[in-house]
Amino acid sequence: MTDTHDHDHGLKHDLPRLIGRRRALALLGVGGGLAMASPANALMCVADQWETAGPYPADGTNAKAGQTVNVLTQEGVIRHDIRPSFGGYSGTAAGVPLTFQMQLVDTKNGCAPLAGYAVYAWHCDATGNYTLYDLTDQNYLRGVGVSDENGIVEFTSIFPGCYNGRWPHVHFEVFATPEDIATGRDSLLISQFAFAEADCATVYAAKSDIYTNGTRNLGRQSLTRDGIFRDSSAAQMAQRTMAVTGDPEGGYTGTVMIGLET
Repeated sequence: MTDTHDHDHGLKHDLPRLIGRRRALALLGVGGGLAMASPANALMCVADQWETAGPYPADGTNAKAGQTVNVLTQEGVIRHDIRPSFGGYSGTAAGVPLTFQMQLVDTKNGCAPLAGYAVYAWHCDATGNYTLYDLTDQNYLRGVGVSDENGIVEFTSIFPGCYNGRWPHVHFEVFATPEDIATGRDSLLISQFAFAEADCATVYAAKSDIYTNGTRNLGRQSLTRDGIFRDSSAAQMAQRTMAVTGDPEGGYTGTVMIGLET
């Protein structure tokens, strides 16, 4: 890895542009993305369980196999579409498109939305590899978003693959403000959300040329045996399993609620 990929001004560079764009959209009355139910209409919410960030966070908190890049300090990390690499890296993730919304809610305040929080999301590619670790010259499938007035952060990505030993999932960290994310050590919540077995099986079977080991690996796992999800309560697991609509040809949209105890 060369020094040309490293930037120490990612958030300083990205935040003014992000804030300017959000203000412009508000003035124009333009809203983005999916029609997600508001917390006021939700029957219940529960606090999500803290989990490990895993061995591949690239957030400055580990240096597995000599990997020292902190993606959270790289210019361009605040973004909606996390499929391309950014900040001098190459490559774009192949896979079935998935646009998903994460709605942050306050479990101690009637599931009220949490606005202005930063979320760092990352996950493996279609064959189970993580950028900056397995793929050292690429940094796709990683990005930061800031929750809007409805507590929603939206990303466009791909449907994650399934690697041996884990159920298909997306990692995320929640921070009180975008400025808090630079070190990766000030998170309010580190957790993961899962996908329903039927959705995974459909994607992997329909696109086996891309998800080359998905069907085989999915058959080896279960949510009840997964080392992360198996100790969740029924309510937590229902909340942390993404609801998706769509198909492998046209892509999917998904929603998931993230409960924080503020």
